[in-house]
Amino acid sequence: MRAGQLGERGERRQKRTGDPGVELTPQEAQIARLACDGHTNPEIAARVFLSHRTVEWHLRKVFTKLAITSRKELARALRAVEPATA
Repeated sequence: MRAGQLGERGERRQKRTGDPGVELTPQEAQIARLACDGHTNPEIAARVFLSHRTVEWHLRKVFTKLAITSRKELARALRAVEPATA
């Protein structure tokens, strides 16, 4: 499938970890770092004054942007993009 066809069908390519084009918002980066430190979603929510569902939503966005599927991959993926988010 050609790259142009993706856009025609309304699909998007996922960014790969370490891609310089991947940028996390400051809030996404903060939540991701707290998740890396081993905090649960309710603990993160209490620290950043959000609901645990909002934290889940931010983490889903982070996982999509970094093309990862688990918290185990989060630390490595963050290190790859941290200079872009700082």
